[in-house]
Amino acid sequence: MAERVRMSEFAKTQPKMNCIAIDGPAASGKSTLGKLVADHLGYLFFDTGVMYRAATLAAMQHNLDLGNEAQVSRMVHQIQIDVQPPSNLDGRTNDILLDGVDVTWAIRDKSVEENVSRVSAYPDVRGELTAQQQRIGTRGNVVMIGRDIGTVVMPSARNKFFLEASAEERARRRMKELTERGEAANYTEILAAMIKRDKIDSSRATAPLKPAADAVIINTDGKTLEQVFKEVITIIKKD
Repeated sequence: MAERVRMSEFAKTQPKMNCIAIDGPAASGKSTLGKLVADHLGYLFFDTGVMYRAATLAAMQHNLDLGNEAQVSRMVHQIQIDVQPPSNLDGRTNDILLDGVDVTWAIRDKSVEENVSRVSAYPDVRGELTAQQQRIGTRGNVVMIGRDIGTVVMPSARNKFFLEASAEERARRRMKELTERGEAANYTEILAAMIKRDKIDSSRATAPLKPAADAVIINTDGKTLEQVFKEVITIIKKD
C-alpha cells in the first residue's frame, strides 16, 4: 500500500512524461481516437476504464456486496490489474490481466457494465486504481484515456486532450455501435443512461470529470473521426 501511495505522489512530481492523456465523458469518442493515435505512434493503448471493470468483476467473483464500500475498497487493495499489448488476434485492443489471469472479455459482461459506475465512485477504489494506472503510465509510450487522466492520474502527461460532445450525439453513437454488433438498442434508454452517468462522473467528490487546466478541448459534434485524429496528431507533432 505504501509503495503505491509513493508511486501516486511520484507521478505528480515528474517532468513531462511520454504519455498522451485523452479525457471526456462516455461515448465522446475517446476509445476510438485513442486507439488510432496509439497505433499511429506505436504506443500502448490504455483505456483506464478497464481497471474499474476489472475491479467490479473481482468484487463480483468474491461475492461481495457492491453497495458495501468498505468491503469493495479492502478487496481492491489486494488485487493487481495490468494492461499489456494484445496477445491474441480476437478483436481485443490489449490484454487485461487480473492477478495474472486474462479477463479481457469477462469485464465486458453486461453484469459488470451495470455495476461499474457504483464501484468506480468509491474514493478509496479510485485512489488505489489511480496508483496502479500510474504504475503503467510511468513506463512511457502510452496513450491513456479516461475521465481523470490529465487532472489526477497523469498530470505530467506531455499532451492532454479533453473531448466534448452533446449527450444526444453520444447516445446516437452508442446506439449505432450496439446495433452494428447485433445487440438490441433503445435510444431513449441509452440517452437516459448517458445523462445519469455524466451526472455521476461530474459530481463525484473524488476526481470529478473535468478538463485539466492545460488540456486542449475538442468538441467532436459534427466532426468525423478523421478530422479529430488529424487535429490531435498535428498538436502532438508540434510538441
